Amino acid sequence: MSKGATLRDGAGGTPPPFPTRRWALLAMSVGVFCIQLDSFGLNLALPQIGRDLHAGGDGLQWVISAYLLSTGTLMLGAGRLGDLFGRRRLLVAGLAVFGASSLVCALAPSLPVLVCARVAQGAGAAMIMPVGLSLLTNVYPPELRGRATGWALGIGGIATACGPFIGGALTESVSWRAVFWLNVPLAVLGAVCASRTAESYDTSGPRSIDWGGLAAATAALAALCVVIDRGPRWSWPAASAGTAVAAALLILFVRHERTAAHPLVELSLFRNGPYMALTLAGAAANTTTVMFLFVVPLTLQGQWDLSVVLAGTAFLAPALAMALAGPLAGRVPPRAAVRLMAGCLAGGALVLTCLARTSSLTLYIAVATVGGAVLGVANSLTLIATQAVIRPERAGEASGVTKTVITVAAGLGVGLAGAVTDQDRGVGTEAAADTALLITASGCLAACVVLAVWIRLRDREGMVRVGPGESGG
Repeated sequence: MSKGATLRDGAGGTPPPFPTRRWALLAMSVGVFCIQLDSFGLNLALPQIGRDLHAGGDGLQWVISAYLLSTGTLMLGAGRLGDLFGRRRLLVAGLAVFGASSLVCALAPSLPVLVCARVAQGAGAAMIMPVGLSLLTNVYPPELRGRATGWALGIGGIATACGPFIGGALTESVSWRAVFWLNVPLAVLGAVCASRTAESYDTSGPRSIDWGGLAAATAALAALCVVIDRGPRWSWPAASAGTAVAAALLILFVRHERTAAHPLVELSLFRNGPYMALTLAGAAANTTTVMFLFVVPLTLQGQWDLSVVLAGTAFLAPALAMALAGPLAGRVPPRAAVRLMAGCLAGGALVLTCLARTSSLTLYIAVATVGGAVLGVANSLTLIATQAVIRPERAGEASGVTKTVITVAAGLGVGLAGAVTDQDRGVGTEAAADTALLITASGCLAACVVLAVWIRLRDREGMVRVGPGESGG
């Protein structure tokens, strides 16, 4: 463990014993499962929620948007707060907030109450993800970190891939409220597990909060998330003004961090080439994954006319492939991560293109299964590999930045996928689905090309630095 990363229960900087690490892994796995389930489990339930709560129109979309906006806005600050005040403490608090707000969601008598509770859920999720990742980075020895994180993300991947089916099936057989009731015991279980692991801090600097940076970052991210989510519904002047406000706040944040004695985010993080390459590529992969998870289940019901249960059953193969990809990504050595990410982006673009052109249900499911594996590796690799190329004592800061970037990218995916969804039937038209898939595939391929160019330039720079006839070691 590097200097500055301290474990309360570890002696002399040695990693805590296996049982303590196991509790951290269980807590993180449960937390990721709950977060991902609530990210994707309510898409098909929106029409029923509207009928039960006597609401409709664009207001229903806030059930999804409020959660994603809150999560994306608060992750950056939560990750660094975990570094400073205790990663275990913040993880327990996040799980408690998530469980309590899930209870309010389950009992919500009206749409405004439900949306407010979803904002609180997002705040809990914002603590769980970056803090949980940094906790695993610090309680596991270097040779086991990737595998542990991969297993946690793989378990969460089950909820990611099966979320639409689980939410649709529970809505159809019980109630949409059952999705939230399911979270309550799981959050309690996660909090109990988290409380039994080792505490860890960043002791490389004073335990003080950069309040100015935190306020500027939160305001900038809130403005950016709202523009991404609501901008397509605004007039051009309003959308332009919102974009300008978000850009101005981001500039203010950067200027503040350059002069702060103990910044919320060290700007040197953005000069870490492998970290930035993986994070930005992961944003493209996450946008592609969101589109994949929206379109495939909806197409199985729309184009192929399957019921919710049959569509969910057909989607089990892609879901399983995505879940198994997490542990596999954990075994990838850091030096190969960037190249593999480029391959995954190319594979994702190819899969989406094939899905838009496939005319057989069997072939469609087979291609989707390959897509689940490829995108599962890409998303897990983003979070695993970025943690391997930064200092462990600031793991929360780095994971907060990474999760913020890819969550904002997910907002773009949700916006694109909204055009595919028929709110009355909960399914999508074939033409709209194919168009959305092809647009996303183009973006994925463009990201692959940019990453490939960066790899080539980095390799050429390395050859120049070593020089002819010398060894690069």
